[in-house]
Amino acid sequence: MLIKILYDNSINKPYISGWGFSCYLEDEDVKMIFDTGWNGEILLSNIDSMNIKLDEINKIVISHSHWDHIGGLNHLLEKHRDFDIYIPQSFSENLKNEIKRYKNVIEVNSPQKITKNVWTTGQLGEKIKEQSLLIKTQKGNIILTGCAHPGLDKIIKESEKLGPIYAIIGGFHDMNLEKLNNLETLRNIPIIIPCHCTKNIDSIKREFPIAYRECKIGFEFNF
Repeated sequence: MLIKILYDNSINKPYISGWGFSCYLEDEDVKMIFDTGWNGEILLSNIDSMNIKLDEINKIVISHSHWDHIGGLNHLLEKHRDFDIYIPQSFSENLKNEIKRYKNVIEVNSPQKITKNVWTTGQLGEKIKEQSLLIKTQKGNIILTGCAHPGLDKIIKESEKLGPIYAIIGGFHDMNLEKLNNLETLRNIPIIIPCHCTKNIDSIKREFPIAYRECKIGFEFNF
């Protein structure tokens, strides 16, 4: 499984940074985009710079409805429409209907299989409903988060139902390492890659110096 960071607020020339998150996943049976950042022009520019062909993308997954994760979707729909879009069931009816004008939409509530090696956790959380992805590899499962609004501990606990976790990538939001459950939740994960909205990246780096990996636009992770 290949994961490329398409959109992040990190700076890594020649790519263009912006507030939000998006990444590209490529496996034997899928080429997928997870979240679309805030600015569609920036997203398309980075995709082009990475030589990713939009007409080969067959699935898009949106973690939650905040604009820094869904803002670039309309630009993708204007360029290419031959894919399925997975969104949390909690999206507003107006937003669902707008997306359905373009392409097939799968509303996600509970965990479900998307491809041979990719699952969604289903929508989690109370105030902000959000889905994460769970990717199966030979080394263990990889969690891919948008912002982790439901809580990283809850996402990991749900994901562990499908097997041990090898890596976690994405936005960890304002995860507080002073809370014992957050600290212990990450303790036994071999690879930790905080991106986007993670407020305590320096603390995570100090606490987990071996597991920590940097996240920037254009970075590739091959599992």
